[in-house]
Amino acid sequence: MAINTRKHHRLLGLLLLLPLFGWALTGAVFILKPGYQGAYEQLAVRARPLAEEVQIRPEPHWRQVRLVGTLLGAHLLVTTDGPPLHLEPGSQRPLPLPDEAALRRLLQDAASVNPARYGDIVELEDSRARTSTGMRLHLDWSTLSLRQEGRDTRLINGLYRMHYLQWLPWAGANRMLGLAGLGLLLAMAGLGLRLCLGRRG
Repeated sequence: MAINTRKHHRLLGLLLLLPLFGWALTGAVFILKPGYQGAYEQLAVRARPLAEEVQIRPEPHWRQVRLVGTLLGAHLLVTTDGPPLHLEPGSQRPLPLPDEAALRRLLQDAASVNPARYGDIVELEDSRARTSTGMRLHLDWSTLSLRQEGRDTRLINGLYRMHYLQWLPWAGANRMLGLAGLGLLLAMAGLGLRLCLGRRG
């Protein structure tokens, strides 16, 4: 019986060796956070002084209003109970996404805060851009907010998924994988305890 217990314990240990090693390695990354500052740097559209005073006529369903100036002019950003609104301040009509040349200038202006990381805009499709340094920039025009993603961001996100056993594209399957891993770990601990108690007996 002791031989079988020891054999099963060894097999479970070998089976869990790689996941436990990956968990420990990725855990160390999350504690030390190497490269986090650049990978999750908060990139923003650069604010510019407003050229002239603007009169705003608030609507009843508006919850929060921001008047922002950029190199493209003034932007009225409104928070409502529904989707956010990006309006032209004077007419208060929806402000459409600018043409490619204007959008390129806006994104390049934002990227200029850290040229070593972001470089120059080399490709633009709708509100998504790729830079000469391999960065991806995503502009949410409705809120005038930016998100940046580089190779380091994707690597750390991949390590996060590895750490939390998000190995498959389905949430339910990942949950079952996690439960199976916990079950195997408890089984190995139980066999180890059994071996320890048997040795004492």
